[in-house]
Order: sequence, then C-alpha cells, then structure tokens
Amino acid sequence: MVDSTHPAPDTVGFLYPGYSAEDEYPRLEGMLGGDSGDIRLPLVHTDIGEDAHRVDALLEMGSAARLSAGVAELAERGARAVVWACTSASFVFGWEGAKEQVRELSETAGMPASSTSFAFAHAVQALGADRVAIAATYPEDVADYFRAFLKAAGAEVVSMRGSGIITAAEVGTWGREEVLELGRAGDHPEAQAVLLPDTALHTAAWIPDLEAELGKPVLTANQVTVWEGLRLLGRDPVHDRLGTLFARSGG
Repeated sequence: MVDSTHPAPDTVGFLYPGYSAEDEYPRLEGMLGGDSGDIRLPLVHTDIGEDAHRVDALLEMGSAARLSAGVAELAERGARAVVWACTSASFVFGWEGAKEQVRELSETAGMPASSTSFAFAHAVQALGADRVAIAATYPEDVADYFRAFLKAAGAEVVSMRGSGIITAAEVGTWGREEVLELGRAGDHPEAQAVLLPDTALHTAAWIPDLEAELGKPVLTANQVTVWEGLRLLGRDPVHDRLGTLFARSGG
C-alpha cells in the first residue's frame, strides 16, 4: 500500500564516467532535498576505457554500450529520468550525434534522458544568455567541439579558454583557487554567462564565489546536470547557494 503522506521522492539517475568529482551528487542531493528527502540523485559509474580528453577516447567513452551497462541499476534505485553526466563525451558527437546518443539512452532506459551538453544548452536558454564564455579544463581542440555545440544551440561564444588538461583524474584534484582562476581566465566582458564544462571538476561548493568574483551567472557541469535531470521530471527547485540558475524560479 502506498503511504500518501510520504510520496515517493523525485529520483533522477546519473551515469557518471569513472571517478573524479562524483561526490558532487550526494552534496547536491543534500542541498536540494534537505531534511524532506524528496529529491534523490543516485549515481552509477560507467567504464570510461582510457581517461583522456582526446576525441577518439571520448567517442568510445560515450558509446551506447558503455552507457547502457548502468541503466538497469539506476532503474532498480527508482530513477524516473536519467542523465549522462559527461560533457565532453556528449558534445564530441556533435549536435545531431548527441541527440542520437540521448535518444538511444532513453530507449534503453525506458525513461526520459539527457546529457550534460544539452543541460548546458537548456540552462543558457533559461538564463536568456545570448553570449557566453567557455572556461574549459580540456585541450583547446576538444573545447572547440563544445563551442560548435553551443553555436548549434543558438548561443554565441565570445571567448574560449582551454587549459590543456588531458585526464579527468587530474581535473578532480583541483580546489577552490584553481576553479576561481579558471573562471577568471575564461571570462570576457561581453559574456552574459561563463560556462565551466567538465563534470570531473568540483564546483558545487563554490558557485556563489564564482558568481561574486565574475559578477555574472556561472554555469558548471554538475550543477546544470542535476538541474537538467530535475527539469525532465518537471521540478524547478530554488536554492540560494547554487547560483543564478537555481535562484530563478520558473527557470
């Protein structure tokens, strides 16, 4: 019998490549679910193969076979939507290829699906930002795929900074000062928002600091990934420590 006084939590499942900043998800679950526990964000690690921000490795990392392997566990944990929590191994397929990736994931999972790349596209639109700057950890040739993806989504990228980091493992070691410096280095006076597109990067604790430092909205990978998953369920949570995106009711 279903206890109507304690409805089932809204549960979004995440497929996360390897191990680097996966601790962002329980942090975000605690911030958004609070004491009520009405939001659950279970995560399953996918096999990444080679840890490399290199086009061939990213195409393999985001292959249908690797993503489908974790879907059953998420369903068992109550997920009603699933997000591929990886930016580079979604945008590297291009706009149409990333759409096909999500379509296949949704079909396999039997539930709505998206990816971090589409999360960024939708979040930029929700903010009404026409011009954005990219502050990426990746090498510039990989970051350029993200520029093309955002252009396909209708956004103008006024500047792009790549950091040349090859592995997610290295990115996962970055702390607050490195993250703030990345944001500063990637900002541009004409940008209406700054995007930090790597789910291997810890940012959830420092989004208010980033926005205060840059004086504009900042979108980070794990932040927008969770926002996108909740959007798939029709949820619009408001939180004052997760930046402009979560502060805007109706976003």
